[in-house]
Amino acid sequence: MITSPVKKSSRHVESDGAQCDAYDQAELWCRERTSSGHDMLFSRQIFHNEIKTASNNFGLPFEAIHSLFRNAHVSYMKRTSHMLKSQTTRHVQSYLNGASILNIAKKVNYPPSMMARLIVENVANNSSSNELENTLGVNVSNRKFITEAIRHPEKELGDASTSVSPEYLFSESKGRSVHKEKGDNDLQYIPLSRLSLEVREAVDSDPMYGPHHDRMRHTIGIDYELLLEQMLHSMQIPFETEEELRARGTARTPDILLSCPLGLQVRKTNYHQIAELHESDIDVENSDEYEWKMICWIDSKALYGDVGTHTSSVLPQVESYVHRFGPGLVIYWFGHAPLSRLGDSHGDVLIRDGLPDVFMLPTGEFRRKNGQNNT
Repeated sequence: MITSPVKKSSRHVESDGAQCDAYDQAELWCRERTSSGHDMLFSRQIFHNEIKTASNNFGLPFEAIHSLFRNAHVSYMKRTSHMLKSQTTRHVQSYLNGASILNIAKKVNYPPSMMARLIVENVANNSSSNELENTLGVNVSNRKFITEAIRHPEKELGDASTSVSPEYLFSESKGRSVHKEKGDNDLQYIPLSRLSLEVREAVDSDPMYGPHHDRMRHTIGIDYELLLEQMLHSMQIPFETEEELRARGTARTPDILLSCPLGLQVRKTNYHQIAELHESDIDVENSDEYEWKMICWIDSKALYGDVGTHTSSVLPQVESYVHRFGPGLVIYWFGHAPLSRLGDSHGDVLIRDGLPDVFMLPTGEFRRKNGQNNT
């Protein structure tokens, strides 16, 4: 199913100062909740409720706050995860002594699903893994086993006698265990190990990381790429997709390479204060206040464009497109920081929170979302 664009609460364009204030407050809230180890980091329900409340308080869409929060948390993890991993032995010992994976994660402010993976890496028994280790000390077979164990803990870790390393079997008596029915007509039961239960609990509690969230982010990203393609088709704008470009050997490709350059209207006086222009805002006969910028490609980002993510990740990526294909457009579907805070590669990278309503072809023809194309 194709996801609809995030709805904007109003067409009113706030001043740059007001936008900056709202962005700063929302970003500060995200950083504080992240660094403090708030309960929302360890419960999907609490996370949802807190994000919903923040959305109302800051006047930003739910998806925007959700994405901004995750961006802030990813940044926090990059700064701190090495310190936590250096104390792996202590965390494993806490588990062996009876502390649950979820409680260990809460104590040290670490994502539950990642803590589950750390414990599995050190406690689980993968006796079938006999391949040569790589430079990281983890062989391919073992990585696959750990990944499957996090995805399907009952299947991969359910039987303690085979899934837990022999020297750590004593830890099974430290926590809870249950019995699972073997079959509808079979009165025998299969015991589920403490390890499998606690991995399941940790993964299901994690509001941002783990197999489910990885799949969701991948699916949402594809949905918005397809949505962009459908919108361009409806506007009768010719283009090539990233998949088509790669099929003919083109490397480092944007999501959309336009078959011909398009014109996109922006303010002359202060581009950074312009939000997406609606059809009624465009007066082709009186264009003193606006100018047409050329774009050759479009890149779709199903996330919120905060300053850190844009500067460290997105801008370096799309600048390679500028060098190869010319200027282009980045769409942050969940919104973005004030444009005055975002780098634009000397004006060669335009930024929007949706596909603009109107483009101009090299012939002078207009392509509009409502299909009323004219010259």
